[in-house]
Amino acid sequence: THEDIEKEKGIMKHLENKRVDGVLMSVTMNTNNQTHLSDFQQKGIPIVFFDRICHEIETAKVTTDDYISGINATKHLIENECKDIAFLSLGDDISIMQKRKSGYLEELHKNNMEAKPERVVKCGNDDEINYDLIKKLLSGKNKPDGIFASVEKLAITTYQVCRELNINIPKEVKIICFSNLETASLLSPSLSTITQPAYNIGKTAAEVMFKYLDKNKTYIPNENIVLQSTLHIRESSQQIV
Repeated sequence: THEDIEKEKGIMKHLENKRVDGVLMSVTMNTNNQTHLSDFQQKGIPIVFFDRICHEIETAKVTTDDYISGINATKHLIENECKDIAFLSLGDDISIMQKRKSGYLEELHKNNMEAKPERVVKCGNDDEINYDLIKKLLSGKNKPDGIFASVEKLAITTYQVCRELNINIPKEVKIICFSNLETASLLSPSLSTITQPAYNIGKTAAEVMFKYLDKNKTYIPNENIVLQSTLHIRESSQQIV
């Protein structure tokens, strides 16, 4: 859908016309009206959500514990002597972003660190605007010494900004992000990530769907299945000895 709600609605309509048996779905960043989803479900086509979910729709949902991962990522930066950590968000309306941000804020509070409003940078789908926002954050004397990016594309943009501003990673700013990038270890410096179990998320969502389809059931009751993500510590967030 490329984060386009109208494209999401169009695809759902197309799938409905094709009379599919069921849909595994991760909603767009802009899905704040679930009417097209409930309409789809009421026509007897079951939905199982994964990763980005719609809380208002009663069905099975497969996610990871983004709140705990947010805590762990922030804790890691603090343990590596970051005193001023910024959070790069991508869409405040998405439940996973809210949980990641909540974990970040909770860990700051736990360590008696100020949660500065200007350190939460609200990014979007426009890469040029995101670049300018991150460049503004990292320009000047009072730049943060730690960056927690909620998605991988914001971490990559941060790398690009640091390159332009001649900011050394991780000496001047440490970076960690949520990512399933296979190339994270190949970046220079290698990127520290919180990696979701993408294969198992898809596998679990499919298993739930087939369990009900095999019984010729179109209604899937509410069920929350939470899988664990993994923290991969690499060069971008480590102390230089």
